[in-house]
Amino acid sequence: MTIPSPQSPQNPASQNPASRPTGPQSSGSQPTGPRPTGPQPTGPRSAGSQSAGPRSAGPRAPRSGGSGGGLARGLQRVTASALGPYQSAVVRIGFAATYLFFLLRELPHRHELYGPDSPWHWDLARQLTEGNRAFSVLMWTDSTVWFEAVYALTLLSAAALMLGWRTRAMSVLFMVGVLSVQNRSIFMGDGGDNVVHLMAIYLVLTRCAQVWSLDARRAARNARRAAEGLPPLRDIAGPVLWVFLGPVLATATLMGGLGGTWWLPTLLWILWLSAVVWWAVDRYAPRSEFRTLLDVLANLTHNATLAVIMAEVCLIYATAGWYKIQGSRWQDGTALYYPLNLDYFTPWPALSDILGASGLMVMVLTYGTVIVQVAFPFTLFNRRVKNVLLVVMICEHAGIALLLGLPFFSMAMIAADAVFLPTAFLVWLGTRATLGRRRLLSRLPGRFRTPGKPGTPTHAGGRSADGPARNGHGGTEEPRLQGGGGGHTLVG
Repeated sequence: MTIPSPQSPQNPASQNPASRPTGPQSSGSQPTGPRPTGPQPTGPRSAGSQSAGPRSAGPRAPRSGGSGGGLARGLQRVTASALGPYQSAVVRIGFAATYLFFLLRELPHRHELYGPDSPWHWDLARQLTEGNRAFSVLMWTDSTVWFEAVYALTLLSAAALMLGWRTRAMSVLFMVGVLSVQNRSIFMGDGGDNVVHLMAIYLVLTRCAQVWSLDARRAARNARRAAEGLPPLRDIAGPVLWVFLGPVLATATLMGGLGGTWWLPTLLWILWLSAVVWWAVDRYAPRSEFRTLLDVLANLTHNATLAVIMAEVCLIYATAGWYKIQGSRWQDGTALYYPLNLDYFTPWPALSDILGASGLMVMVLTYGTVIVQVAFPFTLFNRRVKNVLLVVMICEHAGIALLLGLPFFSMAMIAADAVFLPTAFLVWLGTRATLGRRRLLSRLPGRFRTPGKPGTPTHAGGRSADGPARNGHGGTEEPRLQGGGGGHTLVG
């Protein structure tokens, strides 16, 4: 008598021998050959077993949960989706808001800091950028009108990036604006400028508008129209932006205005050409395999860049902590005392005097800063300890903003720390913000509520209009743009 091999419990038709095919079998089905004709047991079956009776001692089929299966699942995960949608959205919002508020604060002093009235005048900046091969569109001409146009464009791109409007194009303009303004007068600002400088470059490689953006709202609206059998909304602004940027990029390349490095022109041209290809494929072959390949490449780029951002944050804290250990003032626990007694770092003198008068508090904060910064990269392997230290570090930067008068440095570091925030907390935070917005809007005149939960518009099927849908594994499934890709496309 031939013992049948284990069969998959998901195929109920295979339980009936008369319904089994006699040709070649697919993966997981019964093999051909002699089969028992007697009645089969009808008792409860365990997953993957033929009956509830004794098992055969023969060889077992390999399980998919081995190392090969885990590697395949990991590869599928990093290629099928852009990971960390909420974390990347917070990083986008945080850094765009940081530079937007900085430019707004320095708006009355922009000419003295980066413009024609700067002590570091245009000729000196020109010599410096030619020496270090830095990029700045402000070096194209010393015209005041050109400076005002670049400053205004940087302001607008930061605001649009924060809101997530045409995020890919705005991230490119934001990067160009940040590099141009900072490289014009590199002696202005503080350590937070270096972080903004790096993150502005990284953001152009991420799909950071999957959630909490106008692009995500437009994608959800198109998905609803597709479900109703309607065509997607016509996109005009995205292609027009890239069509306008093409001649500008070509002119800057021919005139040698992209700096002396090779990577920046290469990056800009790759972004522009990929935008053209993405638009063409989305328009003429949205369901093709090439469209899927574009999504895979974009997801891989996003996930690799997110890993680089995490490594960058760990490197910042590790180097800062180890350099502090080598300082004698940090070793004896008095390093914090000195900035608290400098007029430049005391926006609230009374508060600084109270804190500086306590030797125990100064020592605890000094040693605590070093310990947290050195230990943080090693706590990433323990989620609970990492979350505790993350809260401590965010509170530390908030204290730096309050006590030392460095708000934009603190905002930049908090935005960088946000890449490690737990997804559950960010989902809860987004839900609270959405409920608060609905309550505020419901009190305005002329507003109405849709049927369903009070203050919550719903779609067919009872799903909230703004809330994420749940998948079968208990995770969140974000709205995706037309064509199956998550987040914003290269043309939006």
